[in-house]
Amino acid sequence: MPMNLLFEVPDPLEYFSSLVQSDAGFPLLEAAICLGHIAEPVLDVQGVLSQVDTWQQRLRQRVAADAAPMAKLLQLNQYFFKELGFGGNLNDYYAPDNSFLHHVVQSRRGIPISLAVLWLELAQGMGLDATGISFPGHFLVKVGLPVGQAVIDPMTGQSFSREDLLTMLEPYRSAGKGEDFDVPLGLYLQPAPSRDMLVRMLRNLKEIYKSQRYGVQWLAVQERLVVLLPEVWSEYRDRGLAHALLGNHDQALSDLECYSVYAPDEADAEAISRQMDLLRAQLKPSRFTPPARQ
Repeated sequence: MPMNLLFEVPDPLEYFSSLVQSDAGFPLLEAAICLGHIAEPVLDVQGVLSQVDTWQQRLRQRVAADAAPMAKLLQLNQYFFKELGFGGNLNDYYAPDNSFLHHVVQSRRGIPISLAVLWLELAQGMGLDATGISFPGHFLVKVGLPVGQAVIDPMTGQSFSREDLLTMLEPYRSAGKGEDFDVPLGLYLQPAPSRDMLVRMLRNLKEIYKSQRYGVQWLAVQERLVVLLPEVWSEYRDRGLAHALLGNHDQALSDLECYSVYAPDEADAEAISRQMDLLRAQLKPSRFTPPARQ
């Protein structure tokens, strides 16, 4: 007699949380794909992983494992940018879909950091010493080579010279710091940890949803930011504000009270205090309670 097996679909937030608990062996690609649950709760994450794995296998068939790093890099860029056709979505740069890897895999269009996650997965799978760079204004990737390092635009595959990077950095180096402020270029080229890359992707989405007052999506982003950054109290504040926008007064007050306790000296403390007063007023029971029917 056949048995009826019941499979419970994991909750998307629980699934995400299980992936990002530890920085050791952080599964960046899988965790980044899981951000797509914000837009599609029943997204087939394994299907997207399988597609990237297929690309990885094709690359391995083309390049010998002991090939020189430069040969691997050239083959990777030929395949990723020319054959697969990945590039920046310049026509709709601020669309949320650009941060959802399942959509980027389908459309071949994204923004620097989403393209970087895919490019890095393929590069590292080929044995390249490749990492992301949280460069101001434009996420970059770099590859260690016997002659130095190549810094690359993940939207185009273009390599940047030192002079190019200094020019790109100029608007950010002295902004608000005074004329004598000068940070060496190398400090801007440090490898970005996988957790930080995921945070950057979520904060891109946060800016879009918050500015457009899409409360449900903003809250979903905040839930994941709190999981990733459990001691960054401003994320609790913003989760509380998202709850407030949705009318979830209890949850909003709880998060804002947490923020006020752990970050009492922030510049917005007075504004948050007023917001909490409004929420408490919303939660007060009615002064008149009709008597129970006899």
